[in-house]
Amino acid sequence: RAELPGTGQLLRSTALAVLIAAGLLTTTILPAEYGIDPTGIGRALGLARMGEIKVSLASEANAAETSPVKPADGAASTAAVAPAGAVAQAAPAPVPAAKALAATQQHTMTVKLAPGQGAEVKLAMGKDARVRYEWSSVGGPVNFDTHGDPVSAPKGFYHGYGKGKSETRDTGTLQAAFDGKHGWFWRNRSTAEVTITLQTNGDYAKIERVI
Repeated sequence: RAELPGTGQLLRSTALAVLIAAGLLTTTILPAEYGIDPTGIGRALGLARMGEIKVSLASEANAAETSPVKPADGAASTAAVAPAGAVAQAAPAPVPAAKALAATQQHTMTVKLAPGQGAEVKLAMGKDARVRYEWSSVGGPVNFDTHGDPVSAPKGFYHGYGKGKSETRDTGTLQAAFDGKHGWFWRNRSTAEVTITLQTNGDYAKIERVI
């Protein structure tokens, strides 16, 4: 008959199981579920990005539940009764100011961030306008939040396009969900100065640093 394991063998097996569980927690579960990647393995496997997206979606869902967007005052209109025999003519639809001013533009902007400092750059865009962008950081990674603010936004409004932590670059196409300002917020969480270079190309009225 096989001998029963001794106390030492049981302790070694238990310790090995705890180490394996801790390794799986830090390298796969935390990055994939919460975007927390202390070892860097999760980011190499693509799990950290998936966790960051989950956290971002959950934050947006909570914001939508606590701060519902109210319709703008005066949205409903009363139709006037035309006199007998008069021919009704449809009034031309108003053109949003941001869309009317938008034109294809191209800019390169440089932003320097001291340790702990944040900065925000926004584009004035009309609904459905598209901008191709690319930004990169030199000196260290940054946290970023790509979002938009409509004209006369209600208190607590938030519309996000994407977030990231400890990133050195991002590229893509930003399509405006509504008339307003759309862009990026960066925060330098490192101990050294970071320089961010942003390149934009597309339909927008202007670009400005608001913070």
